[in-house]
Order: sequence, then C-alpha cells, then structure tokens
Amino acid sequence: MKSNRNVIGYSLIVALGGFLFGLDTAVISGAEKTIQQLYNLSNGWLGFTVAIALIGTIVGSFSAGWPSELFGRKKVLIFIALLYGFSALGCAFTPSWLILVILRFLGGVAIGASSVIGPIYIAEIAPAKIRGRLVAFFQLNVVFGIFIAFISNYFFANIGDNAWRWMLGVVAAPSFIFFGLVFLIPDSPRWLVKHNRIKEARNVLVLCGRTTEIDNEIQDIVESMNIHNDSLAERLFSKKYSRPILYAVLLAAFNQLSGINAIMYYAPRIFEMTGLGSNTSFLQSAVIGGTNLIFTIIAMSIIDRYGRRTLLIVGSFGLTIFLGLIARAFYLKAFDGSSVMWFLVGNQIFFAMSQGTIIWVFISEIFPNVIRSKGQALGSFTHWFGAAAISWTFPIIANSSAFGPGNAFLFFSIMMLLQLLFAWKLMPETKGKSLEQIQIDLGIK
Repeated sequence: MKSNRNVIGYSLIVALGGFLFGLDTAVISGAEKTIQQLYNLSNGWLGFTVAIALIGTIVGSFSAGWPSELFGRKKVLIFIALLYGFSALGCAFTPSWLILVILRFLGGVAIGASSVIGPIYIAEIAPAKIRGRLVAFFQLNVVFGIFIAFISNYFFANIGDNAWRWMLGVVAAPSFIFFGLVFLIPDSPRWLVKHNRIKEARNVLVLCGRTTEIDNEIQDIVESMNIHNDSLAERLFSKKYSRPILYAVLLAAFNQLSGINAIMYYAPRIFEMTGLGSNTSFLQSAVIGGTNLIFTIIAMSIIDRYGRRTLLIVGSFGLTIFLGLIARAFYLKAFDGSSVMWFLVGNQIFFAMSQGTIIWVFISEIFPNVIRSKGQALGSFTHWFGAAAISWTFPIIANSSAFGPGNAFLFFSIMMLLQLLFAWKLMPETKGKSLEQIQIDLGIK
C-alpha cells in the first residue's frame, strides 16, 4: 500500500542486518572442514571454532539492549554494520587460528545484537495489521543470507587452498552497503516517546504511513510505558512479566532444539556421512538453503492471516515426523538415493513455515514497550546459547560410536513433539493486535 511505502522501505533496510546474520552464520559450513585440516583440530576444537561465533551472539544479544535504550536503535545498527564488515575482512586475511577465533567471535557479537535490534525496530515502526509480515522480512533476509552462503560456498569450493578465506570474506561487501543504508532510516517512534521526544515521534509515525488517530497512538504508547518512570531502571525479571518471559524462553529454546543449526552449520558433513562426495554435498546443502528461502516467503505471506500459533502447531507436527525419519535413516544406514536429502528438505519446509518465521516476530511482540529491548535480548540470548551448545557438541556426538547422528536426530524429534504441546496448550495468539493490546491481554499493567 502507498501509505506504507516508507515503513516497508525502512523495514527492508533494517532487514539487511538479517541477511548478514544468515550469511555470516552459514558460510562457516563450507569452511569448517578445511579449517579443521589446516589447523589440525580435534572434533571438540572444531566444534569450539564453529561455536565461537555463537558464543559471540550470546554476548551481543544480551548486551545490545542497554545501548539501544540509551543511544537509540539506529545508532546501534550503524555500529553493528561496521562490526560485521571488520570481522569478515579480518577472517579473510587472518594469519592464525587464534585471530580467526577472535574475529569470528566479534562477528557473532554483531549477529546477536542484530537479532535483538532488527526485529525490535521493525515491530516498533510497523502498523499492527502488517507487523507480522514486516518483522518476517528480517527472518526472510536471514534465510536468504543462508541460501547465498550455501551458493557462494559451492562456487568457491574448488578455487584452491584459499577457498575458505573467500567463503568467510564474502560477508564484507554487503556489510558496508548495510552501513550506508542505515543512515536513511529514522529513529524508532517508541524509543523517541520513551525519551520524551514526542514531536519527533509524531513525525516518524507520519513518515511510516499513519494518517489518522496519531494522537491516540502516541497516548497509548505513553500510557503503556509510564513515561514519567525511568525505563532503564525497569526490571525484566519480575512477577508481572513472567508470562512473556516463559513464552520467549520456551520458543527460543525449542528453535535450537529442533537441530536447525546442526543442519545449517554441518550440512555438507551430514551429507558426506551418507556417502556423498564433497561437491555433491555442497550442492545438496544449497538445495536445503533454497527450500528454506522459498517456504519462508510463503510463511511470511500468511503469518498475519493464519497467525503465529497455528503455524507453529502445524510446523511442530511436520518437524517431529521428518526428524524421526532422518534418525531412522541413520539407525538403519538407509542411504539409498537421495532419501536423507528429501527428509532434510521436508524438515526445512516445516521449520521455515513455523519456527523459522515466527520466532523473531513473536518475541518482538509479547514484551511491553518499557522492557521490549530487554525481553528481546533474553529471547535472543536463549536462542544463541542453544545454538552455541548444539554447534559445539554436534560434531562430537555425531562422530561418537556411543551416540551417533541417529540418536542426535531422535532427540531433536522428541523436542519438536514437546514444542507441539507448548504451541497447543500455552502459546497465545498475537496476530492483528497492537503492541499495547497484547500487553493488556497478557495481564500486564
């Protein structure tokens, strides 16, 4: 719609942080095997090398809230863009494993901070009726970045001994494009109201397509956060916020207990376990990434029609089945043809249609204005803590004779069955409601 043109443009710019998030996260899947051989790493140290970026995401996600409250979402996004670019260039020219680890950690800090600030910013500028789709732009760009990472890994795979440097360094170019574009966006209207800059907030709402009842929207925002209090001093961990905390932590934990990052970071290795050659495994990884992208687009188009809860219920059911089929294939060593690839494709379809699209939308919605950045940081922290744990331990477990990949995927399947129960029995629906109405529905005064 014409009236939403600016807000869509701002959302797309901020969602480029999601593209860098996905790209920087997934490029390691093509480089990890060469890095293990080059630096003579055990499975445990390989897991650490992959997980160090995710340890950085924990730091970034948990530390992004307070500067975004103090300096604003826009300034923090500018810093994030610079950190992405610095990390990528450094990884491309790293002289040692230790420097590589440090730079991957800094890139992880940028990813973690982006996963907090990007969805918050979009949720705070978007009208309620299209908020789900606009916040889903962020996730769409995450999976687009993952897809491009798999494609670039495939093309760089055979260019020589330094292919892994190109794989990691490719993130630099879009980082600096993102840096330039962030200067074009305004500050969040809710952040401006929180800092008693009402006139500026009103102007931003006009830029974002609000043509009627702006005064009512401003008043709702003011009342929801009690502007006369110091919001920086508001405590997240208090009884009145117990419900949104529970929902955010459970959803973020289940996101990683689906095993999605074991698949994303080790897809070529998983395919090689089934007997495929290296080139074929890179190509099939790209198929997984393409599936993720296509079905995220589909989910994005229907999230505001069918709602977050319905998509999660359907997705949980499909994930439980396909992860169980992957586990069965490894137990029986049933690797005929491309069966495991198609099971992984099926798994990716249901993940993209549910958890993949919902997580950043839902968590950005359920916390009140006064603590949204802290709540988003908690959800992101939980998500990235799980990602670090899974990515660190998966190569150890998958290559262990005592456990193996079959048990790993069976565990993921059982976790998705528990997620189905969570979505069915506990999760509230937030579609079509203003952020302030969601706060009221959760009984938060």
